[in-house]
Amino acid sequence: MVFQYTVHSVCIYFSSNNLSFLHQSNTNTNTNTTETMDLKIQRLPLVLLLITVLCFNFNPTSGRVRVPSVVNARRPLIALVMSYITEAEVVGSSGEFVPSSKTPFVDLYGRRFHLGSIRNVSVVYVLTGQRRLNAGITVQILLDHFKVDGIVHYGTAGSANNSMSFGDVSVPRYVAFTGSWTWTKFNSDLKNDDSSNVLRFGEYNIPNGGENLLSGVKFKTEEFYAVGKSMEEVFWLEINSKWLQIAQNLKVKLERCSNKTYCLPTTPKVVTGLKASTADIFCDNAAYRQFLFENFGVSTVDEESSAIVMTAMSPGVPVIVFRGVSDLAGGEATWSSTSLMDLASINALKAAIEFIGVLGKQKSLAS
Repeated sequence: MVFQYTVHSVCIYFSSNNLSFLHQSNTNTNTNTTETMDLKIQRLPLVLLLITVLCFNFNPTSGRVRVPSVVNARRPLIALVMSYITEAEVVGSSGEFVPSSKTPFVDLYGRRFHLGSIRNVSVVYVLTGQRRLNAGITVQILLDHFKVDGIVHYGTAGSANNSMSFGDVSVPRYVAFTGSWTWTKFNSDLKNDDSSNVLRFGEYNIPNGGENLLSGVKFKTEEFYAVGKSMEEVFWLEINSKWLQIAQNLKVKLERCSNKTYCLPTTPKVVTGLKASTADIFCDNAAYRQFLFENFGVSTVDEESSAIVMTAMSPGVPVIVFRGVSDLAGGEATWSSTSLMDLASINALKAAIEFIGVLGKQKSLAS
């Protein structure tokens, strides 16, 4: 890094001085001065070579790849975003994604953006990595380099709603970040606070509820910045209504079996219009699961959705979420099998692909 800044400074110096040192006039006529000028002239090719190597080939932003203009010229261009490696693998194995023959992918800031199509709709898909920070950064890179008409996010989730079971796909209307808290002092008076946004740990003492040194936490809102608007304090982020309407009318048959030996007792379903919760916490606790459902009406929990939705909403890009239920967020007796994780990914992707196919037939994707 120090070398880069040093070279950059040298290049700027030579550029601003126009190599004037090579054109200095010599007013002295003595022998020593003449010899000095001859030496300067002899070294001129070496100086020019050095400057050429350092300045003309030096690029402090090397590693940034320009996205081919033909990619952004295709309309519509939809982004498909997922967070787990297994979810990205399902895209490849589905047979639905057809890679571009000219530019199958572009690498930007350590992320690989795959270019191609799904059901004749131009698509760029990318793996964000887990949790909110990775998700938000990746989507911002996506928006900075690709002129997408919208973002489709798919993945797996835990269910906090007993009416949502394994393999079901939730398409939420509202998404909230429930991992931002004010952790209160012991003996804080929480009785006067709105009970819907306060988690009192003492109420979960065993065998009887009471006081607890951990006191409780108050759930906080998020600061939402959008183009052309003032900053707004929000808790729930609302999904694009037009896109949600399209999702409500989808006709997609979900898988009941993940393989020849593992099948669910009933065929999973797509449910739209519920609420989803995001936090940098993997929820595997029945009591907290129940708290989220009873106090916020949350049906699914995950670690990325709110970041993806908020980042997309900031510049006004339509976005929608498809999450397949892979576990019950601690409500099940034992941990879910790998088969359930795979089935949840497959079903969420099937719904997302069907949505992209219908979206491609729309005359306008405007929000």
